[in-house]
Amino acid sequence: MKFVLAPIADFTDPPFRTMCFRGGADGAYTEMVSAAALRHGHEATRFLLEKNAGEGPVACQIFGSDELDVAFAARAVDAVGGRFCALNLNAGCPMKKIVRTGAGASLVSKPEKVEKLLRAMKENTSLPVTLKTRLGTHPGETTVFELAGAAEAAGAAEIAVHARFVSEMHSGAPHLDILRDLVSRTRLPVTGNGGVADRRGAADMAATGVDGVMIARAALARPHVFAEIKAALSGAAAPPEKSPKELFSEHLALVLEYADSLAAAFPHARPLPRGKLAVLKTRTHLFRYFSGVPGAAAVRKRLMSADTTDEIFDIISTI
Repeated sequence: MKFVLAPIADFTDPPFRTMCFRGGADGAYTEMVSAAALRHGHEATRFLLEKNAGEGPVACQIFGSDELDVAFAARAVDAVGGRFCALNLNAGCPMKKIVRTGAGASLVSKPEKVEKLLRAMKENTSLPVTLKTRLGTHPGETTVFELAGAAEAAGAAEIAVHARFVSEMHSGAPHLDILRDLVSRTRLPVTGNGGVADRRGAADMAATGVDGVMIARAALARPHVFAEIKAALSGAAAPPEKSPKELFSEHLALVLEYADSLAAAFPHARPLPRGKLAVLKTRTHLFRYFSGVPGAAAVRKRLMSADTTDEIFDIISTI
């Protein structure tokens, strides 16, 4: 059973993926990459194709609704040469800015379109092509079986399924009965996604017969959740737990290294300076490490108001 970090917009960048690999993840996904933006030469989108040397297997996830766009994206990902283990099409993201382009969750009810997009990708890459989707638009409109059939017909290598409907977003229990039915009916390996945060959730999802379990939001403050779950399922001792300060400091160091690598890889572009990137990531992500600890509110408030790397270091040094 493999445990994989799910793609999360604005979060699953190389520093965070590295934290999760160190925390026991067996695989990960990039943030969602716009196929149209790649085709139109949007420089910042190419930043999403970067990868740290310390990472394990990473699949590149793209979104798009145009066959020419996804074909171009497939060639662009192929051109970075051995960086990724697979090329994934997102056909399930419910974010409005994705859906209104005809991509993401808008494809859940269009298996024929999904098949065409996957074929266009497969014809333009040497990587295995995979699909990530949901059960359907809402309860009573289950289309995941047709989507799996489309993936099979297109020659996809795997399907990952968020076991909720688009209308449910990220709330409610995953529909493991439908996921179990899918596993029994498709020839493709299936990775299950949705609500897994601990041993019990992972065990329940594994009981459906999936080949892998995907973890998303539970990893944001606990990148070591993968190792914790693996140990709990096997009856092994839990790995030593790092303090919030240790996790924050380790992650911040990776962010600064990432900023330097972007500047070196794109000398003519304008990636965020290391200080600004550190502040941005602290405000959107790193503050989560202090959730639930004594005095967390005060620490988070100070971190959220920090404007420079020096301020961040000063705050952390007092904890």
